[in-house]
Amino acid sequence: MTIRVLIVDDSPLMRALLQHRLARESDITVIGTAADAAEARGMIKALDPDVVTLDIEMPGMDGLSFLEKIMQLRPTPVILVSGATEAGASATARGLQLGAVGCIAKSQLRVNPNEEDDGALPEMVREAARVRFIHAPAPPPPRAPAPEPAAAPAALPDVIVIGASTGGVEALHTVLAGFPADCPPTLVVQHINGCFAGAIAQSFDRAVRPRVMLAESDMPLERGTVLLAPGNDRHLQVASAGTRGLRCVLREGEPVSGHRPSVDRLFASLASTLGGTRGSRGLGILLTGMGQDGAQGMAQLASIGARTIAQDQASCVVFGMPRAAIELGAAREVLPLDRIASAIFTPARAALS
Repeated sequence: MTIRVLIVDDSPLMRALLQHRLARESDITVIGTAADAAEARGMIKALDPDVVTLDIEMPGMDGLSFLEKIMQLRPTPVILVSGATEAGASATARGLQLGAVGCIAKSQLRVNPNEEDDGALPEMVREAARVRFIHAPAPPPPRAPAPEPAAAPAALPDVIVIGASTGGVEALHTVLAGFPADCPPTLVVQHINGCFAGAIAQSFDRAVRPRVMLAESDMPLERGTVLLAPGNDRHLQVASAGTRGLRCVLREGEPVSGHRPSVDRLFASLASTLGGTRGSRGLGILLTGMGQDGAQGMAQLASIGARTIAQDQASCVVFGMPRAAIELGAAREVLPLDRIASAIFTPARAALS
């Protein structure tokens, strides 16, 4: 099947560059280009593209406002094309929370058309084309009211690890909005271009009660803190800090399950670290995403008695990663996205619902 793409960008050069990059692919066809939201609106209605690439900064209606309209009225897989400036990264983080399924930095699209690229854009288009929205993505939730005290505080995990990919920024926002300010230390691997990771962490930090920041090697794991894997060059792992508890580390290495950072690597490191520690409890959560990253690591967590939760199919943008864990028997619980946080922090009430 040929993937039909609409390019929306106010720059003629960028439109030409995007079209040139995609024209090399036998399974991708650019069915049109638009210079602004008004032109794009009519083309989306008339051409019904499989995927839209969308510039964040455009004259008239900006990219974010247009994205919100698309997601409300005609949900379509959208890839954001953005500058890696602070403003561009911040806008991209917001766009991913609104329902965009991927993002690419303009710096990744080399200006010289004769240069080879790494194939990131075509692969992102292929991944986006597999997305099927069951319903229009809801706007990111506001800061949630403080949850009721947990019915069984002793059952709370010591460490939480979360993995996500396509559609994961929106899903993570929903889950973290239900975390209390003093939540167990939490580590997150979200498959994302590293130049946007900092802005995503900042956007979460402003919106949820725990402190959210990019992980740095040898950071101690502390209550009330969520650490996000910082980029594409190192794996995020959990390690022992001796008598001082646990710490996170960033390790170089080959991609695992096709990714660096890898969810499998994070989950497996927690299983290894907690496996010989009497009384320690871990929790692994696997959210929406393409592929199988996280399934094997979740199986290792389950093997040491850790609690494991996979997002259910109905609430996933892409059910690949959770499905792989469920089929492997690694996910002990399968929950809708909006019930995951309550299942952790209000277990008695969640069990009755």
